[in-house]
Amino acid sequence: MPMPRYEFRCRTCDDTFEVSRPMAESSAPADCPAGHADTVKLLSAVAVGGAARGGPAAAPAPAMGGGCCGGGGCG
Repeated sequence: MPMPRYEFRCRTCDDTFEVSRPMAESSAPADCPAGHADTVKLLSAVAVGGAARGGPAAAPAPAMGGGCCGGGGCG
């Protein structure tokens, strides 16, 4: 079973890198490949609200409706 990948950025050298680890360890710190410990975990595009490449598309927004003119039926 593949493990999730988490993206980190090193505050020392500004390098961005990925770490594969179990979800139970998702918030654990990660050293950058250059050995610096001052890193920050980045939010993935999926966590921000988009669909990952190759993933399912986001559901369309519901149509506005209701009331006499709320649905655009008044003429």
